[in-house]
Amino acid sequence: MTFDYDERYYHGKPQNSFHNAVNIPDVVVFPRSEKEVSQIVKSCNKYKVPIVPYGGATSIEGHTLSPNGGVCIDMTLMKRVKALHIEDMDVVVEPGIGWMELNEYLEPYGLFFPLDPGPGATIGGMCATRCSGSLAVRYGTMRDNVISLKVVLANGDIVKTASRARKSAAGYDLTRLMIGSEGTLGVITEVTLRLQKIPEHSVVAMCNFPTIKEAADVAIATMLSGIQVSRVELLDEVQVRAVNIANGKNLPEVPTLMFEFIGTEAYSREQTQIVQRIVSEHNGSDFVFAEDPQAKKELWKIRKEALWACFAMEPNFEAMISDVCVPLSHLAELISRSKQELDASPLVCTVIAHAGDGNFHTVILFDPNQEEQRREAERLNQFMVYTALSMEGTCTGEHGVGTGKMKYLEKELGIEALRTMKQIKTALDPNNIMNPGKLIPPHVCF
Repeated sequence: MTFDYDERYYHGKPQNSFHNAVNIPDVVVFPRSEKEVSQIVKSCNKYKVPIVPYGGATSIEGHTLSPNGGVCIDMTLMKRVKALHIEDMDVVVEPGIGWMELNEYLEPYGLFFPLDPGPGATIGGMCATRCSGSLAVRYGTMRDNVISLKVVLANGDIVKTASRARKSAAGYDLTRLMIGSEGTLGVITEVTLRLQKIPEHSVVAMCNFPTIKEAADVAIATMLSGIQVSRVELLDEVQVRAVNIANGKNLPEVPTLMFEFIGTEAYSREQTQIVQRIVSEHNGSDFVFAEDPQAKKELWKIRKEALWACFAMEPNFEAMISDVCVPLSHLAELISRSKQELDASPLVCTVIAHAGDGNFHTVILFDPNQEEQRREAERLNQFMVYTALSMEGTCTGEHGVGTGKMKYLEKELGIEALRTMKQIKTALDPNNIMNPGKLIPPHVCF
């Protein structure tokens, strides 16, 4: 436990978010066990003290802000692997372990956990935000890869949401209720995860296009071909320019698609050849692929470091990052309409898309000291959200709601859905101590 101001400030100010902190927690606690979490929550409930669960702090929509002060529960000391079941291909972990740490642990067993959000993300936070990443097109999101949870509710009760069986029809699906609840219903203390075998072979490919619409069309055509790609990532010409500036590369500054194919050596190569034909039919060029581990790592590094590359163009700026997602058939139109608006803006904006599942991000760089630039960034973000909603899409494909996306939920889901959420929240947390002010808009009542 600490009352140190610097520590409280660090926990109250999001490191990766453009949202302003209006307050900081009054105290930060570092539990080491489920029992300690239960005792902390029970005491907070008794005295109606707000709680903010805290993990890797990589979320960007203000999930870990403490607008009402209160207690920040830092879960990073709870990072044990409690049980690995190799034959069942599942693992039981505490919430503070990072996905990268977990995969290092699993590698000697030939297994891995397939979700890959930002470096530093912890399993508990990934559950709370229902995150995904570049591999979601093949393996699904967090919703699809969690078998069971243990959660401390607002009254201190410890609930197990499901058994370890791969499927179950026993009762309400409490696991899915908690995944994506962003700490508003309980504190996750244990997670049972579905694992995958490390692929026997993989090929990473990259190709270029005259326009971003043609690149998006190829992503859609690839998915419709029936090929089970593990990654399909799109970068626009501005993002490629950022990579060149940041890493001293000389890549063609045009819309670019990146693929990863996995399976046996023969199957991976066959997929590569099929996609190469699709690319050539859509004005694609410069199709290159790599099978050597180091060469694949170098190619994939272009995508994994995309966000940090953006800051090479404007080192003193902040980034507002959009997270819209639409049905795949609408992706090309959404990106094309968004690009017209982005290119007309005075701000530097890059596009990075998980093109295989209709999810794309725009990194909008702005000077935090210039209110006019912040308003322009908000306008662009809102334009893309409303455009996505008009196409039966969502305001957030993987980053979550936090405080930043609450204002769009009624238009996306309807007031009846929000009232239902509010009823669930009130039933499980009648004193509203669990991460208050997040996810459910404040005007919603029932």
